[in-house]
Amino acid sequence: MYQTILNDASFYRQLVKFDEDLAEQARQKGCGCGGKLHSARYPRKPRGVPAEVEGDYSRRSSYCCAEEECRRRTTPASFRFLSRRVYVAVVVVLLTVLRHGATPERVAQLRAIVGVSRRTLERWRQWWQEEFPQTAFWRAMSGRFALPVERRRLPLSVLESFEKSRAEESAIDLLRFILPLTTTSLVQET
Repeated sequence: MYQTILNDASFYRQLVKFDEDLAEQARQKGCGCGGKLHSARYPRKPRGVPAEVEGDYSRRSSYCCAEEECRRRTTPASFRFLSRRVYVAVVVVLLTVLRHGATPERVAQLRAIVGVSRRTLERWRQWWQEEFPQTAFWRAMSGRFALPVERRRLPLSVLESFEKSRAEESAIDLLRFILPLTTTSLVQET
């Protein structure tokens, strides 16, 4: 079910539109000093995206304050990029999800789709299960779920709490949930 998203260019394009909306909201809000924000996009070389959308993922929106004495950078939250990770957010999330209960053959097939190594998959699993639960974000948000989230099943247990009729909707809900983790700029409202 979720593995089909990994090759769905239209899903990746939808994430681009969401990011464009977040970037526009950040630009209109302006800098904390009251200054205007100017575009200061920076290049990315993300892995894991279908070839037909690589160009859409080659730059990340960011802004710089126009005031000479400020020049503060504002990088909006992103559905596409999970902080500084090389692989795009949906790949980091879904491959870790799909690893739960997957056979070694299935893991090998998933690795072949996006070219991620077993070591990287293990690093992501470790981040979700050991580092993520220690973040201030998770400590503040984990109590908001109707049912307790199983730490050893992260991020699958969070994704299951967003269960929708379509896998794409659940994945977008999880990406929306982790938006604050995608930037170190200002605290973003989700």
